Amino acid sequence: MKIENNKYVAVTYNLIVGEAEGDATVMESATANRPLEFIPGLGMMLPKFEENLLGLEQGAKFDFTMLPEDAYGQRDPERIANVPFEIFQDEKGKIDFNVVAVDHTLPMMDQEGNTFHGTVTEIDNKKKVVVMDFNHPLAGETLHFVGEVVVVRDCTAEEMAAATQPHTCGGCGGGCKGGCGGKDNNEGGCCGSEGGCCGK
Repeated sequence: MKIENNKYVAVTYNLIVGEAEGDATVMESATANRPLEFIPGLGMMLPKFEENLLGLEQGAKFDFTMLPEDAYGQRDPERIANVPFEIFQDEKGKIDFNVVAVDHTLPMMDQEGNTFHGTVTEIDNKKKVVVMDFNHPLAGETLHFVGEVVVVRDCTAEEMAAATQPHTCGGCGGGCKGGCGGKDNNEGGCCGSEGGCCGK
């Protein structure tokens, strides 16, 4: 059976970034014990990611590269913002700087109630702002995937129903069983629409 839309698919892989700069790093891994599980054609993954897997059979190896324009685009300096301290204060006016700390990625919400994530790059006590980068963590990166297709089968009605309902995702290690890609994913894994490497 070949990978095609509406099939249940599980893959293992290593995601390598930084090769062009001579600083190759394995950014994420999906293992045999915790594969990436998804259903092609439902918008769960980046389109180019699915395109590179379509037609492969169980046991097939894959090795492909995705340029930034096919993944998360280039970094946008306009997506770096100064967020006032009061946004992070609790009811007593205090900020937990163990949570609001440099390099921590935090869930945020806009005025319309949409959830998204930003990474703290600086805490400016003088200006009383937290500098946050709202670019995707992999923006500007060329993504190199090396892996194997471990399962291809028909999708059950339950899996299809779960995949088309709003839900959270366990991140890359948690796989995408039942579907991922919701904006509420804060695990930073490959399923998430904001935090990972495969999701939209």
